[in-house]
Amino acid sequence: MDKLEVKGQWNEWKGKLKQQYAELTDDDLTYEEGKDDELWGRIQKKTGKAKDELVKWLKDLG
Repeated sequence: MDKLEVKGQWNEWKGKLKQQYAELTDDDLTYEEGKDDELWGRIQKKTGKAKDELVKWLKDLG
């Protein structure tokens, strides 16, 4: 998943992630330029899902 794709759809995906995983906070889901790995790490830690699983799930959302 490239950075432009994430950046363009992040607000929508952030809402979906919060609905699915209530333990995720706004701080966990803050997208900062150049800190993609940190973002994915926080999401993986809270959800227990691998990055590949999360990316597939987000892409399936549209």
